Amino acid sequence: MAGKVFFSVSMSLDGFIAPESTAELMGRQWMELQRWIFPQRFFRENLKLGGGGEEGRDNDIVRETFERTGASVMGKRMFDAGEEMWPEEAPFHTPVFVVTHDKRDPWERPGGTTFHFVNDGIEAALEQARAAAGDRDVRIAGGGAAILQYVNAGLVDEFSVALSPVLFGSGIRLFEGVDAGRVALEQVRAEPTRRVTHLTYAVRER
Repeated sequence: MAGKVFFSVSMSLDGFIAPESTAELMGRQWMELQRWIFPQRFFRENLKLGGGGEEGRDNDIVRETFERTGASVMGKRMFDAGEEMWPEEAPFHTPVFVVTHDKRDPWERPGGTTFHFVNDGIEAALEQARAAAGDRDVRIAGGGAAILQYVNAGLVDEFSVALSPVLFGSGIRLFEGVDAGRVALEQVRAEPTRRVTHLTYAVRER
């Protein structure tokens, strides 16, 4: 049986998941937003940032999210930013399907990540990702525009938000432009830790 389609993001208290400009992705606000994940042992090991790191519920959630993911889908904006920032061994270790208008051959990276470039829309990318994921889940990795497209198309089953005690004031809102008339949510879990509050919702058609 095919797995779920989900996304998992960090979000500021005022609803933003990223700065407006990709040039600011490693800036102060974004680093504050992601502060909870950088010390986690699994995250450090996956990105080969050195030994050590924290263990606990935050670390468990990072590991569980990685382990449930059999393939990922992302938008071109996220790929372009990541292509510059990710290490040579990209952190996905699964097939990744990039929704784009550009035509490009698959890009294989060390460690099991291969980027495939899909030119015929979000549903085609998801269909390919499902086939690659097998019985594991498909993660809509981002960015915000790609996530919103999948939510509005009724293609997301579940999502998790790590609500971080940070205020952005401006940037990319997670649900800017959501079709609220057709999307209903059911809370699955709310789990506070020392650094963030992890919120999980099932997505239903209204």
